[in-house]
Amino acid sequence: QVRLVESGGGLVQAGGSLRLSCMFSGDTFADYAMAWFRQSSGKDREFVVVARPFGGDTYYADSVKGRFIISRENAKRTATLEMNSLKPEDTAVYYCVARREVLFGGSYDYTSQTSYKYWGQGAQVTVSS
Repeated sequence: QVRLVESGGGLVQAGGSLRLSCMFSGDTFADYAMAWFRQSSGKDREFVVVARPFGGDTYYADSVKGRFIISRENAKRTATLEMNSLKPEDTAVYYCVARREVLFGGSYDYTSQTSYKYWGQGAQVTVSS
């Protein structure tokens, strides 16, 4: 059974940086797309970024493009989200999610939370103004 465990996050002032890590276990990490979603109080959960497997691309939400960077280390089975130039509107619970892909498999909507079967417990990020 795939398990995702997030770490990092916390409280930072606007303009600062934070890092979130997601440790993966239970299957072959290299076969999985790793993504982050977030949910602010009173709002719907939203897509942040995805890093696809097999040398695939990364895709960012417009709201974080140029500020957030996702990386993955297959050997360590870890996905990391570097968050820079943080804004108060980035305040949310951030969820690490995973989806198993098949090489040359079909396409899917990587921005939809229903595309991902496995979810971490969430990590709070709070940005003060």
